[in-house]
Amino acid sequence: MAGAIRQPIDIASLERYIAANVPEIQVPIDVKQFGYGQSNPTYQLTDKNGRKYVMRKKPPGTLLSKTAHKVEREYRIIHALDKTDVPVPRALCLCQDDSIIGTPFYIMTFLDGRIFENPAIPGVTPEERTKMWHSATIALGKLHSVVPKSVGMESYGKPSGFYNRQLATFKPICEAQAKAVDVDTKIPVGKIPHQDDMVAFFSDPTTQPKDRSTFVHGDYKIDNVVFHKTEPRVIGILDWEMSTIGHPLSDLANFLTPYLTANSKKAMSIGRSNKDFRPGATEGLPSREQVISWYSEVAGWDPTPEMTWGDAFGIYRSSIIVQGIAARYALRQASSEKASDYAAQMKPFAEIAWDLVQEYKRTHTKARL
Repeated sequence: MAGAIRQPIDIASLERYIAANVPEIQVPIDVKQFGYGQSNPTYQLTDKNGRKYVMRKKPPGTLLSKTAHKVEREYRIIHALDKTDVPVPRALCLCQDDSIIGTPFYIMTFLDGRIFENPAIPGVTPEERTKMWHSATIALGKLHSVVPKSVGMESYGKPSGFYNRQLATFKPICEAQAKAVDVDTKIPVGKIPHQDDMVAFFSDPTTQPKDRSTFVHGDYKIDNVVFHKTEPRVIGILDWEMSTIGHPLSDLANFLTPYLTANSKKAMSIGRSNKDFRPGATEGLPSREQVISWYSEVAGWDPTPEMTWGDAFGIYRSSIIVQGIAARYALRQASSEKASDYAAQMKPFAEIAWDLVQEYKRTHTKARL
Protein backbone atom coordinates (compact mmCIF):
# COMPACT_ATOMS: atom_id res chain seq x y z
CA MET A 1 0.00 0.00 0.00
CA ALA A 2 2.95 2.34 0.55
CA GLY A 3 4.81 3.75 -2.43
CA ALA A 4 6.43 6.87 -3.81
CA ILE A 5 6.41 10.04 -1.70
CA ARG A 6 3.95 12.49 -3.28
CA GLN A 7 4.38 15.22 -0.65
CA PRO A 8 8.11 15.48 0.21
CA ILE A 9 9.35 15.93 3.77
CA ASP A 10 12.75 16.70 5.27
CA ILE A 11 13.81 13.14 6.11
CA ALA A 12 17.13 14.19 7.66
CA SER A 13 15.34 16.55 10.06
CA LEU A 14 12.81 13.84 10.90
CA GLU A 15 15.62 11.38 11.64
CA ARG A 16 17.26 13.85 14.02
CA TYR A 17 13.98 14.32 15.87
CA ILE A 18 13.38 10.57 16.12
CA ALA A 19 16.90 9.90 17.35
CA ALA A 20 16.40 12.43 20.14
CA ASN A 21 12.82 11.64 21.10
CA VAL A 22 11.76 8.13 20.03
CA PRO A 23 14.44 5.61 21.07
CA GLU A 24 12.27 2.68 19.95
CA ILE A 25 12.85 3.69 16.32
CA GLN A 26 16.41 3.15 15.12
CA VAL A 27 17.59 5.60 12.45
CA PRO A 28 18.25 5.82 9.56
CA ILE A 29 14.74 5.30 8.25
CA ASP A 30 13.22 4.52 4.86
CA VAL A 31 10.13 6.61 4.08
CA LYS A 32 7.22 5.80 1.77
CA GLN A 33 3.76 7.35 1.47
CA PHE A 34 0.46 5.48 1.68
CA GLY A 35 -2.10 5.90 -1.08
CA TYR A 36 -4.90 6.46 1.41
CA GLY A 37 -5.36 9.46 3.67
CA GLN A 38 -7.72 11.99 2.08
CA SER A 39 -6.99 14.63 4.69
CA ASN A 40 -3.71 14.03 6.50
CA PRO A 41 -0.71 12.71 4.52
CA THR A 42 0.28 9.31 5.91
CA TYR A 43 3.76 7.76 5.67
CA GLN A 44 5.33 4.38 6.36
CA LEU A 45 8.62 4.57 8.25
CA THR A 46 10.94 1.56 8.25
CA ASP A 47 13.87 1.74 10.66
CA LYS A 48 17.32 0.18 10.22
CA ASN A 49 16.14 -3.01 11.96
CA GLY A 50 13.28 -3.44 9.48
CA ARG A 51 10.55 -2.48 11.95
CA LYS A 52 7.70 -0.45 10.51
CA TYR A 53 5.87 2.57 11.91
CA VAL A 54 3.30 5.05 10.64
CA MET A 55 3.51 8.84 10.64
CA ARG A 56 0.51 11.13 10.17
CA LYS A 57 1.01 14.84 9.51
CA LYS A 58 -1.05 17.89 8.64
CA PRO A 59 -1.10 18.82 4.93
CA PRO A 60 1.19 21.60 3.73
CA GLY A 61 0.12 25.15 2.92
CA THR A 62 -2.64 27.38 4.24
CA LEU A 63 -5.47 25.19 5.52
CA LEU A 64 -9.14 25.88 4.77
CA SER A 65 -10.28 24.96 8.26
CA LYS A 66 -8.77 25.44 11.69
CA THR A 67 -10.90 22.57 13.05
CA ALA A 68 -9.86 19.92 10.49
CA HIS A 69 -6.56 18.02 10.21
CA LYS A 70 -6.19 17.75 13.99
CA VAL A 71 -3.39 15.21 14.21
CA GLU A 72 -2.93 16.30 17.82
CA ARG A 73 -6.42 14.98 18.63
CA GLU A 74 -5.68 11.72 16.84
CA TYR A 75 -2.64 11.20 19.02
CA ARG A 76 -4.52 12.07 22.20
CA ILE A 77 -7.44 9.66 21.67
CA ILE A 78 -5.24 6.76 20.51
CA HIS A 79 -2.99 7.23 23.51
CA ALA A 80 -6.00 7.25 25.89
CA LEU A 81 -7.74 4.23 24.35
CA ASP A 82 -4.58 2.15 24.64
CA LYS A 83 -5.70 1.64 28.26
CA THR A 84 -9.01 0.03 27.17
CA ASP A 85 -10.13 -3.01 25.17
CA VAL A 86 -10.80 -0.83 22.11
CA PRO A 87 -8.26 -1.99 19.47
CA VAL A 88 -5.91 0.87 18.51
CA PRO A 89 -2.27 1.29 17.43
CA ARG A 90 0.21 2.39 20.10
CA ALA A 91 1.02 6.09 19.90
CA LEU A 92 4.76 6.77 20.24
CA CYS A 93 5.17 10.54 19.97
CA LEU A 94 3.51 13.81 19.04
CA CYS A 95 5.56 16.65 17.55
CA GLN A 96 3.91 20.08 17.35
CA ASP A 97 7.07 21.86 16.22
CA ASP A 98 6.54 23.04 12.61
CA SER A 99 10.29 23.41 12.12
CA ILE A 100 10.90 19.65 12.00
CA ILE A 101 9.02 18.69 8.81
CA GLY A 102 6.84 21.74 8.19
CA THR A 103 3.69 20.72 10.07
CA PRO A 104 2.75 18.90 13.31
CA PHE A 105 2.87 15.10 13.15
CA TYR A 106 2.67 11.99 15.28
CA ILE A 107 4.10 8.49 14.98
CA MET A 108 2.38 5.24 15.94
CA THR A 109 3.07 1.53 15.62
CA PHE A 110 2.38 -0.14 12.29
CA LEU A 111 -0.36 -2.75 12.44
CA ASP A 112 0.65 -5.69 10.27
CA GLY A 113 -2.73 -6.82 9.08
CA ARG A 114 -5.34 -6.47 6.36
CA ILE A 115 -7.22 -3.35 5.25
CA PHE A 116 -10.15 -3.78 2.87
CA GLU A 117 -11.10 -0.88 0.65
CA ASN A 118 -14.30 -2.69 -0.32
CA PRO A 119 -16.48 -3.03 2.82
CA ALA A 120 -18.00 -6.21 1.39
CA ILE A 121 -14.60 -7.75 2.28
CA PRO A 122 -13.80 -9.76 -0.87
CA GLY A 123 -11.43 -12.70 -0.98
CA VAL A 124 -12.53 -14.36 2.25
CA THR A 125 -14.97 -17.17 2.98
CA PRO A 126 -18.61 -16.32 3.77
CA GLU A 127 -18.07 -17.45 7.36
CA GLU A 128 -15.01 -15.20 7.71
CA ARG A 129 -16.90 -12.27 6.19
CA THR A 130 -19.65 -12.60 8.78
CA LYS A 131 -17.13 -12.80 11.61
CA MET A 132 -15.17 -9.81 10.33
CA TRP A 133 -18.25 -7.60 10.13
CA HIS A 134 -19.23 -8.84 13.59
CA SER A 135 -15.78 -7.98 14.95
CA ALA A 136 -15.86 -4.49 13.41
CA THR A 137 -19.34 -3.93 14.84
CA ILE A 138 -18.29 -5.09 18.30
CA ALA A 139 -15.24 -2.79 18.17
CA LEU A 140 -17.56 0.15 17.53
CA GLY A 141 -19.85 -0.90 20.38
CA LYS A 142 -16.83 -1.12 22.69
CA LEU A 143 -15.72 2.38 21.72
CA HIS A 144 -19.17 3.75 22.50
CA SER A 145 -19.12 1.97 25.86
CA VAL A 146 -15.96 3.67 27.12
CA VAL A 147 -16.72 6.43 29.63
CA PRO A 148 -14.43 9.34 28.65
CA LYS A 149 -13.78 10.27 32.28
CA SER A 150 -12.49 6.75 32.97
CA VAL A 151 -9.49 7.42 30.71
CA GLY A 152 -9.02 11.07 31.66
CA MET A 153 -10.70 12.37 28.51
CA GLU A 154 -13.80 14.13 29.84
CA SER A 155 -12.50 17.39 28.31
CA TYR A 156 -12.25 15.85 24.81
CA GLY A 157 -15.69 17.18 23.87
CA LYS A 158 -18.97 18.45 25.29
CA PRO A 159 -21.47 15.93 26.72
CA SER A 160 -24.59 17.29 24.94
CA GLY A 161 -25.79 19.14 21.85
CA PHE A 162 -23.57 17.18 19.47
CA TYR A 163 -25.61 17.66 16.30
CA ASN A 164 -26.12 21.39 16.88
CA ARG A 165 -22.39 21.77 17.45
CA GLN A 166 -21.74 19.86 14.24
CA LEU A 167 -24.00 22.20 12.31
CA ALA A 168 -22.31 25.25 13.82
CA THR A 169 -18.90 23.82 12.93
CA PHE A 170 -19.95 22.95 9.39
CA LYS A 171 -21.19 26.46 8.53
CA PRO A 172 -17.84 28.27 8.20
CA ILE A 173 -16.19 25.16 6.78
CA CYS A 174 -18.78 24.88 4.01
CA GLU A 175 -18.48 28.58 3.24
CA ALA A 176 -14.70 28.40 2.97
CA GLN A 177 -14.77 25.22 0.90
CA ALA A 178 -17.36 26.65 -1.49
CA LYS A 179 -15.11 29.65 -2.17
CA ALA A 180 -12.04 27.57 -3.02
CA VAL A 181 -11.07 28.31 -6.64
CA ASP A 182 -9.44 25.73 -8.88
CA VAL A 183 -5.86 26.80 -9.63
CA ASP A 184 -6.21 25.82 -13.29
CA THR A 185 -9.84 26.36 -14.29
CA LYS A 186 -10.44 29.32 -11.93
CA ILE A 187 -13.90 27.87 -11.17
CA PRO A 188 -14.97 27.85 -7.48
CA VAL A 189 -16.04 24.59 -5.85
CA GLY A 190 -19.47 26.06 -5.08
CA LYS A 191 -22.20 25.57 -2.52
CA ILE A 192 -23.65 22.18 -1.57
CA PRO A 193 -27.14 21.75 -3.11
CA HIS A 194 -30.02 22.31 -0.63
CA GLN A 195 -27.50 23.44 1.98
CA ASP A 196 -29.77 25.97 3.72
CA ASP A 197 -32.85 23.73 3.70
CA MET A 198 -30.92 20.79 5.12
CA VAL A 199 -29.43 22.93 7.89
CA ALA A 200 -32.94 24.12 8.81
CA PHE A 201 -34.20 20.53 8.94
CA PHE A 202 -31.36 19.16 11.05
CA SER A 203 -31.58 22.13 13.43
CA ASP A 204 -35.25 21.44 14.25
CA PRO A 205 -35.35 20.22 17.88
CA THR A 206 -38.63 18.38 17.28
CA THR A 207 -36.93 15.92 14.92
CA GLN A 208 -33.49 15.55 16.47
CA PRO A 209 -32.66 12.20 18.15
CA LYS A 210 -32.47 11.87 21.92
CA ASP A 211 -29.22 13.31 23.25
CA ARG A 212 -26.52 10.71 24.04
CA SER A 213 -22.87 11.11 24.91
CA THR A 214 -19.99 8.76 24.08
CA PHE A 215 -16.66 8.86 22.32
CA VAL A 216 -17.27 9.00 18.57
CA HIS A 217 -14.68 8.08 15.97
CA GLY A 218 -16.00 10.49 13.35
CA ASP A 219 -15.42 8.31 10.28
CA TYR A 220 -15.96 4.73 11.36
CA LYS A 221 -16.06 2.29 8.42
CA ILE A 222 -14.52 -0.98 7.28
CA ASP A 223 -11.56 0.61 5.49
CA ASN A 224 -10.59 2.46 8.67
CA VAL A 225 -10.05 -0.76 10.61
CA VAL A 226 -7.18 -3.24 10.36
CA PHE A 227 -7.95 -6.94 10.48
CA HIS A 228 -5.56 -9.63 11.69
CA LYS A 229 -3.44 -11.12 8.88
CA THR A 230 -5.12 -14.52 9.06
CA GLU A 231 -7.88 -14.34 11.68
CA PRO A 232 -11.32 -12.72 11.16
CA ARG A 233 -10.94 -10.05 13.86
CA VAL A 234 -10.10 -6.35 14.14
CA ILE A 235 -6.67 -5.52 15.58
CA GLY A 236 -6.86 -1.75 15.27
CA ILE A 237 -8.98 1.27 14.36
CA LEU A 238 -7.32 4.01 12.30
CA ASP A 239 -7.95 7.64 11.26
CA TRP A 240 -9.12 9.39 14.44
CA GLU A 241 -8.87 12.93 13.07
CA MET A 242 -12.57 13.73 13.56
CA SER A 243 -13.03 11.98 16.90
CA THR A 244 -14.71 13.75 19.81
CA ILE A 245 -17.36 13.22 22.46
CA GLY A 246 -20.70 13.15 20.71
CA HIS A 247 -23.71 11.14 19.61
CA PRO A 248 -22.98 7.47 18.82
CA LEU A 249 -25.69 7.45 16.13
CA SER A 250 -23.31 9.39 13.89
CA ASP A 251 -20.71 6.60 13.86
CA LEU A 252 -23.28 3.87 13.34
CA ALA A 253 -24.92 5.65 10.41
CA ASN A 254 -21.54 6.17 8.78
CA PHE A 255 -20.64 2.50 9.29
CA LEU A 256 -23.89 1.38 7.65
CA THR A 257 -23.69 3.73 4.65
CA PRO A 258 -22.87 0.95 2.13
CA TYR A 259 -26.22 -0.69 2.93
CA LEU A 260 -28.00 2.64 2.56
CA THR A 261 -26.61 3.58 -0.85
CA ALA A 262 -26.57 0.11 -2.41
CA ASN A 263 -29.91 0.57 -4.20
CA SER A 264 -29.77 4.35 -4.72
CA LYS A 265 -29.87 5.29 -8.41
CA LYS A 266 -28.15 8.59 -7.69
CA ALA A 267 -25.41 6.80 -5.79
CA MET A 268 -25.04 4.40 -8.70
CA SER A 269 -24.68 7.29 -11.16
CA ILE A 270 -21.60 8.66 -9.37
CA GLY A 271 -20.02 5.37 -8.41
CA ARG A 272 -21.03 5.62 -4.74
CA SER A 273 -23.19 2.49 -4.73
CA ASN A 274 -21.66 -0.86 -3.85
CA LYS A 275 -23.53 -3.57 -5.70
CA ASP A 276 -22.10 -6.14 -3.31
CA PHE A 277 -24.46 -4.80 -0.63
CA ARG A 278 -27.64 -5.42 -2.57
CA PRO A 279 -29.78 -8.11 -0.93
CA GLY A 280 -28.39 -11.60 -1.59
CA ALA A 281 -25.41 -10.33 -3.60
CA THR A 282 -22.65 -11.35 -1.18
CA GLU A 283 -22.75 -14.58 0.78
CA GLY A 284 -21.88 -14.12 4.43
CA LEU A 285 -22.48 -10.38 4.45
CA PRO A 286 -24.79 -9.71 7.41
CA SER A 287 -27.98 -7.74 6.93
CA ARG A 288 -28.16 -4.15 8.10
CA GLU A 289 -30.63 -5.26 10.77
CA GLN A 290 -28.21 -7.91 12.02
CA VAL A 291 -25.39 -5.35 12.33
CA ILE A 292 -27.66 -3.03 14.32
CA SER A 293 -28.62 -5.93 16.59
CA TRP A 294 -24.97 -6.85 17.24
CA TYR A 295 -24.17 -3.24 17.97
CA SER A 296 -27.11 -2.81 20.35
CA GLU A 297 -26.02 -5.79 22.45
CA VAL A 298 -22.60 -4.22 23.14
CA ALA A 299 -23.47 -0.51 23.19
CA GLY A 300 -26.53 -0.98 25.37
CA TRP A 301 -29.12 1.00 23.38
CA ASP A 302 -31.35 0.41 20.35
CA PRO A 303 -30.77 2.98 17.60
CA THR A 304 -33.50 1.63 15.29
CA PRO A 305 -36.12 4.39 15.90
CA GLU A 306 -33.56 7.10 15.13
CA MET A 307 -31.73 5.53 12.19
CA THR A 308 -33.54 7.38 9.38
CA TRP A 309 -32.64 10.77 10.84
CA GLY A 310 -29.10 9.56 11.49
CA ASP A 311 -28.78 8.24 7.93
CA ALA A 312 -29.91 11.58 6.48
CA PHE A 313 -27.48 13.57 8.63
CA GLY A 314 -24.68 11.13 7.90
CA ILE A 315 -24.98 11.49 4.13
CA TYR A 316 -25.26 15.29 4.47
CA ARG A 317 -22.10 15.30 6.56
CA SER A 318 -20.38 13.07 4.01
CA SER A 319 -21.28 15.55 1.28
CA ILE A 320 -19.41 18.21 3.27
CA ILE A 321 -16.39 15.91 3.52
CA VAL A 322 -16.52 15.34 -0.24
CA GLN A 323 -16.79 19.11 -0.72
CA GLY A 324 -13.66 19.48 1.42
CA ILE A 325 -11.75 17.00 -0.73
CA ALA A 326 -12.98 18.91 -3.80
CA ALA A 327 -11.72 22.16 -2.26
CA ARG A 328 -8.32 20.72 -1.40
CA TYR A 329 -8.08 19.28 -4.90
CA ALA A 330 -8.92 22.70 -6.33
CA LEU A 331 -6.01 24.15 -4.34
CA ARG A 332 -3.89 21.05 -5.13
CA GLN A 333 -3.54 20.23 -1.42
CA ALA A 334 -5.36 16.87 -1.46
CA SER A 335 -3.09 13.97 -0.55
CA SER A 336 -5.09 11.11 -2.10
CA GLU A 337 -4.54 9.94 -5.65
CA LYS A 338 -8.35 9.69 -5.98
CA ALA A 339 -9.06 13.29 -4.95
CA SER A 340 -10.14 14.40 -8.42
CA ASP A 341 -12.78 11.64 -8.50
CA TYR A 342 -14.25 12.89 -5.25
CA ALA A 343 -14.32 16.46 -6.54
CA ALA A 344 -16.66 15.41 -9.36
CA GLN A 345 -19.04 13.66 -6.96
CA MET A 346 -19.82 16.50 -4.54
CA LYS A 347 -23.13 17.83 -5.89
CA PRO A 348 -24.78 14.48 -6.79
CA PHE A 349 -23.81 13.11 -3.38
CA ALA A 350 -25.56 16.03 -1.65
CA GLU A 351 -28.71 15.22 -3.60
CA ILE A 352 -28.74 11.78 -1.96
CA ALA A 353 -28.77 13.46 1.45
CA TRP A 354 -31.71 15.65 0.39
CA ASP A 355 -33.66 12.57 -0.77
CA LEU A 356 -33.17 11.03 2.67
CA VAL A 357 -34.47 14.17 4.36
CA GLN A 358 -37.61 13.93 2.23
CA GLU A 359 -37.96 10.23 3.11
CA TYR A 360 -37.74 11.07 6.81
CA LYS A 361 -40.44 13.74 6.46
CA ARG A 362 -42.78 11.37 4.63
CA THR A 363 -42.41 8.45 7.04
CA HIS A 364 -42.65 10.55 10.19
CA THR A 365 -45.61 12.55 8.94
CA LYS A 366 -47.46 9.26 8.41
CA ALA A 367 -46.41 8.06 11.85
CA ARG A 368 -47.83 11.20 13.50
CA LEU A 369 -51.07 10.82 11.57
